[in-house]
Amino acid sequence: MTTHEPRLTQALRTLLSTQRVAALGTLDADGLPFVSMVPFAVEPASAQLVIHVSGLAAHTRNLQALPRVSLLVMQAEVAGEPVHALPRVTLEGLATVLVRDSEEWAQARDAYLARFPDAQPMTDLGDFMFVGIAVQGARQVAGFGAARSLDAETVAEVLRPPR
Repeated sequence: MTTHEPRLTQALRTLLSTQRVAALGTLDADGLPFVSMVPFAVEPASAQLVIHVSGLAAHTRNLQALPRVSLLVMQAEVAGEPVHALPRVTLEGLATVLVRDSEEWAQARDAYLARFPDAQPMTDLGDFMFVGIAVQGARQVAGFGAARSLDAETVAEVLRPPR
């Protein structure tokens, strides 16, 4: 039996399933914000976001030192449409580098490769790693006058497959 899903929850689920790139915010060693682009996938069993990053990248060093991160996922701009109403969500979370060949790593790899099959050769490179991001809260803007804050459990429900 399926239950009714509120309109904003449907909009968030659609946004996270149709957009494949996020702006990742980390803090550097001096506490300064650093924002970069990362492809992301959703790993439904753990209800986490997954990124695949190089150990050589500044954002990777940042999140290893300070695991509190933020991701912005937004709908692409459409010519002629107002940009201020673009659907978007800012997700706050804790990043954890997953242990290579662990069960959690394998699930993350499967979810990532389901979304980005062309990334398979990079998963064999020694300096690349999967990072799970456990979302602790979010702020969703679904358009003018349609914004809300979400707790960790509500976001986890969106990251899991609908019932």
